[in-house]
Amino acid sequence: MNARNALAGFSALAHPVRLALFRRLCDQAPDCVSAGELAQGFETPPSTMTGHLQALARAGLVKAERRSRFMLYSVDPSGTRKLVNFLVDECCHNRSDLVGPVRAALAEAS
Repeated sequence: MNARNALAGFSALAHPVRLALFRRLCDQAPDCVSAGELAQGFETPPSTMTGHLQALARAGLVKAERRSRFMLYSVDPSGTRKLVNFLVDECCHNRSDLVGPVRAALAEAS
């Protein structure tokens, strides 16, 4: 992952609604969820919700898949892993004192 792609991911997560959506999709993983289901609990119009989901998809953090007439969304594990690895490798310069616990937690979660 390059810095431009990482910035797109961080930027997508910097919005409170998108961060909440991403967290909700992480909770649902690996299942796919419709935009309507995701909109429950948010005071956001459906068209705005779709825009937030598309921003997360463009950043490589969410996958969208059409089933019949519905769009279903799920976390993109590969894109999420790349963003976390960029943060660990590039930003922390792979310092073991900073990234050791992160790497251990990621290995445990795999």
